[in-house]
Amino acid sequence: MRFFVTGSAGFIGFHVARRLLDDGHHVTGYDALTPYYDVTLKTARHALLENSRGFKPVVGQLEDMACLEKAMERAAPDVVIHLAAQAGVRYSLENPSAYVSANLTGSFNLLEAARKCGVTHLLLASTSSVYGANDSLPYCEGDHTDHPITLYAATKRGMEAMSHSYAHLWKMPTTILRFFTVYGPWGRPDMALFKFVDAILGDRPIDVYGNGRMRRDFTYVDDLVEAIVRLVPSVPVEGRPAGDATIRDTLSPVAPWRIVNIAGGKPIGLIDFIDATEKALGRKARCNFLAMQKGDMAETAADFQLLRHLTGYVPSTRLERGIEAFVDWHRDYFDHGNAGRSDGDLPAANLPFKPRGSSDSRTLQ
Repeated sequence: MRFFVTGSAGFIGFHVARRLLDDGHHVTGYDALTPYYDVTLKTARHALLENSRGFKPVVGQLEDMACLEKAMERAAPDVVIHLAAQAGVRYSLENPSAYVSANLTGSFNLLEAARKCGVTHLLLASTSSVYGANDSLPYCEGDHTDHPITLYAATKRGMEAMSHSYAHLWKMPTTILRFFTVYGPWGRPDMALFKFVDAILGDRPIDVYGNGRMRRDFTYVDDLVEAIVRLVPSVPVEGRPAGDATIRDTLSPVAPWRIVNIAGGKPIGLIDFIDATEKALGRKARCNFLAMQKGDMAETAADFQLLRHLTGYVPSTRLERGIEAFVDWHRDYFDHGNAGRSDGDLPAANLPFKPRGSSDSRTLQ
């Protein structure tokens, strides 16, 4: 099949594109290589994908309608997987306009381009952050999402709403993928695990917000990719729900459109997360306990029943194993030595890297 993957140089987009290529598909990767964090890591991901003859990279902004439409027209994709976005809850407090531009204007352009190409299935990445002030756990896809507590969440919810209108008006089959705290090798430097490992190896303290009482439904990246790949053939059909009265399907009554949580439904406490990181590194963290920050959610947990019904699959990688895999990759990539393994697939170590606006600020978002 022919796939068009946005955000292909990003953390999740890279893993999705690599899996599709490994499965023998053709992938056009669209990425702006923006400097939200150092582009060295992004270019290294793309370099690995370019080892496959089935991969074609396109550098362009989502906001550049002409570039996006031209790239998609040339790719003539069967399926579009939209993973590009301005990510990060914390950064949305510093630069809100970037989220409106990429996540709303950019996603609108993506919807228009996909409509004109007549794709058979459009899959759009959203986030557990859209559940916002909803305090009913676990989060079900049909729960109210009317009270986002960050602009990041608001823009993602806006993207979901826009896509529903397109699915209704143009009968474009669309699946919304709500991710829950994804982690793993090649991860983003602004996320908790990367920051924790970087700080502990550098003998720097870590700031632990919410006094360590936050909990997250962590999803290992390989599990996420497996779920996405299995959802590709599960194309929403208007008027044809999941077919099980015990499952709360989110299929729209007026469009071929559905929302699916992707997570294992097993929230882990922040302190347990830190303990697992310490064990994987063989070092202790120096913790600086602080109050909750703006936009933080105290706990996330997913209802995964719809995902299991549609795909027969639920993420199940143990947190300890996932953190070990990240630590092995981090040590190999940055040449810390004593790596437990190497997948033979990594770029040269000692590449210069410094996340944009790096600090000792550690959160689970």
